[in-house]
Amino acid sequence: MKTIHADVAILGGGTAGMGAYRAARAHTENVYLIENHAFGTTCARVGCMPSKLLIAAAEAAHQAQHTAPFGVHIEGAVRIDGTEVMSRVKSERDRFVGFVVSDVEEWSADKRIMGTAQFIDAHTIQVDEHTRIHAKRIVIATGSRPHILPEWQALGDKLIVNDDVFDWNTLPKRVAVFGQGIIGLELGQALARLGVQVDIFGRSGNLGGITDPVVLAEAKTIFHEELNLHLNTKTHVDLDEQGQVVVQFEENDQSHQITADYLLAATGRTPNTDNIGLEHLNIEMERGVPKADPLTMQTSIPHIFIAGDASNQLPLLHEASDQARIAGHNAGGFPNIEPGLRRSPIAVVFSDPQIAVVGTRFAQLAAQFDLPNEVLIGEVSFRNQGRSRVMLKNKGHLRVYAQQGTGLFLGAEMVGPAAEHIAHLLAWAHQQKMTIQHMLDMPFYHPVIEEGLRTALRDAHKQLKLITSADEAREHCPGE
Repeated sequence: MKTIHADVAILGGGTAGMGAYRAARAHTENVYLIENHAFGTTCARVGCMPSKLLIAAAEAAHQAQHTAPFGVHIEGAVRIDGTEVMSRVKSERDRFVGFVVSDVEEWSADKRIMGTAQFIDAHTIQVDEHTRIHAKRIVIATGSRPHILPEWQALGDKLIVNDDVFDWNTLPKRVAVFGQGIIGLELGQALARLGVQVDIFGRSGNLGGITDPVVLAEAKTIFHEELNLHLNTKTHVDLDEQGQVVVQFEENDQSHQITADYLLAATGRTPNTDNIGLEHLNIEMERGVPKADPLTMQTSIPHIFIAGDASNQLPLLHEASDQARIAGHNAGGFPNIEPGLRRSPIAVVFSDPQIAVVGTRFAQLAAQFDLPNEVLIGEVSFRNQGRSRVMLKNKGHLRVYAQQGTGLFLGAEMVGPAAEHIAHLLAWAHQQKMTIQHMLDMPFYHPVIEEGLRTALRDAHKQLKLITSADEAREHCPGE
């Protein structure tokens, strides 16, 4: 067995692992990157990029089928060629992956180790039966995997995850999507717009990660118009004699049954920290993963750090990249530990209309503050917003949250047009700690969808009771 002595060993060669490797190498060249499957990012291979390719095809099909309200009529039916759709998805996906892999291949081959890593002790990693690494510092960046319920295993190859969708050669006739979060809603709507019969199942009644009840109600109304949503159901899944997936479910006190080609599991992801030998370490755990300081990514074992989906903090690519830089920098420079930049939270669902959450979510505010005495809410409906009506995109609702007394912008949730762009404006404002008044002082062009944001900010400003004395200021900021 080969023995290696490393300054830093990084477990995982995805977004977080690659980022941590780059950051650690700024301090030392004696860094090793271990991967058990394939180097490259989940985003490029099976995540954000291939899903957006599928969504782009779905948007093209949907727009072609809905031109009549503009007075534009397409003669004959719009034909969707599933083979051509999936050919482009796979071709462009492979192109994105190629860019990532080419970067990895520029790194020294002897610093890239293929195999499954296991902790032997707090400084020792064994890779399969061929390599043992004694590392001064370690970064856990093992990523995550789709969550699969045990009862679904009997479905065999009829059970798929989002990874499998992007390897299809053509489109199936019907898919049962289990999970009404980001992945389930994005893929479910895209497949439905490409002519696949889709049913989306959930248990919680939620949709797309929305916690604001007003925004959630609007989202349900909008998506129910287009999709078969079963958001609060009990289900039983089996295979029939033809090998098709049979879903039996209870809804509105009635029994229903559908038959589908596949069950697409989209019920979240599980961090890959349950099979790397953590039981051999005296490490503090939280929610099934090593607990880490979000500013330093340092665990309870000072020389071990964690980053990306494995940390189970915010499983988004930009968060994984930030965590990777922090963990890699601190592992490389250990024992000198520095807090890294953590940006304002931002999340976008690329459905149509889009969903966005920025800053502190409604549910968090409701749990921490007295609404509406301490937190005010400004809102706008996009039903009659000018530019949205021009483009026939006039569906959705935006709610912004601000601190009563100071007007400090706290967060927002929305479903509606241009949500990805509005979310960025709001995230920048949140990170700059802007007030509602400061945000209203910014320029708004006409006519743009962003004028809907201004309406919501004006609504919040009308409710604002500004602090007028130092005593009132201390009441609103008791920790200062």
